[in-house]
Amino acid sequence: MKILVLAPHPFFQNRGTPIDVLLVLKVLVEREDTHVDLVVYNEGEDVGLPNLKTYRTPTLFFTRNIRPGFSFKKLVADILMFYIVWGLVKKNRYDLIHAGEESVFFAMFFKLFYKIPYVYDLDSSIAQQLVEKMPYLSFFSSFFNMLEGQAIRYSIANLPVCNALAELCRKNKSKKTVTIHDISQLKNPAAAPTGKFKQKLGIKGLVLLYCGNLEKYQGIDLLLESCAIACKQSENVDLVIIGGVQADIDFYRSKAEDLGIDHKTHFLGPKPFDKLDEFLAEADILVAPRIRGINTPMKVFPYLHSGKAVLLTDIYTHNQILTKNEAFLAPNDPKGFAEGILRLVNDTSLRERLGRNGHAFVEKSHTFKAHRERLNGVYDWIESQIQWQRSNSRRIKSIMVN
Repeated sequence: MKILVLAPHPFFQNRGTPIDVLLVLKVLVEREDTHVDLVVYNEGEDVGLPNLKTYRTPTLFFTRNIRPGFSFKKLVADILMFYIVWGLVKKNRYDLIHAGEESVFFAMFFKLFYKIPYVYDLDSSIAQQLVEKMPYLSFFSSFFNMLEGQAIRYSIANLPVCNALAELCRKNKSKKTVTIHDISQLKNPAAAPTGKFKQKLGIKGLVLLYCGNLEKYQGIDLLLESCAIACKQSENVDLVIIGGVQADIDFYRSKAEDLGIDHKTHFLGPKPFDKLDEFLAEADILVAPRIRGINTPMKVFPYLHSGKAVLLTDIYTHNQILTKNEAFLAPNDPKGFAEGILRLVNDTSLRERLGRNGHAFVEKSHTFKAHRERLNGVYDWIESQIQWQRSNSRRIKSIMVN
């Protein structure tokens, strides 16, 4: 089987969607008699996988440092990507296109003109993201929803990353929907703390750790405002933030100063993804204060797998899959979230119980083994459908000729 994978972002980079794509590729290249061509943006690291060939968009001065979400840079990169994909489709006989994000509309075009079926890999709702990023486009939300619905309806299968996106697929009459949940990729979830954070940063109390980008939807404003409230009632906690580009780090460092918690807030910048287990081990509480979106953040799964207590906002992003047995779900406002921080800071037994339950939750169905089984299952079904369609097409042609 020859598969064309479309991933419209820098690849590989240590962040959510590129990590999801890498997980898909690792499974696909293992499949018997399968070759994969991958088309991505110009930036990122190459990955050494067998049976995989990577094509990149040209490197231009205005397509560097492309960040998550819609932007002019991304639009230009998408146009360049479309023409690369078109050339590959004309040159090769692909059995299937595996498309993520906005590249699904490329796949729809090639299905129409080249009869190539496609799989839609949904890490998020494009229609929702556009309106959230640019509220002035809300007038066109019905049009965006219609386009997204058509992309879902005409795919051979849809692979949403969470329950909310699976419901979106069913609402739009998906032929087949298989939820490919995010997973933990911790090499050593039982890694022991060394105390290096506390020693290096001069922390005497507990470590509240956030890992990830510093985009607005991640709720970093909420996190800092909550910490400012919590620190007035307890000196026993410091906030450590890993990740973010320098401009965002500077912005939020300034905000921490304005809130009077700069001495309690430590920005460490980006760190290697393969060291994540070591960083999580140094924390006492892990936090994901996301305020928008419907897809569960990937970071939640390694958080839980580490066996540490996890603090989340009590919104559908998180509570569609997690209960208060696995994580502490706090109100989505500074005062309520601060109360969640203080509750965990002051209750050791609660932290330990949530840590045990969260670890068990991930071990049950959010490891690479479970991911491989889910993805191979749907691809076995897709191959059978493609073979049936081709056989049926040949039979019809034979009848017409005779």
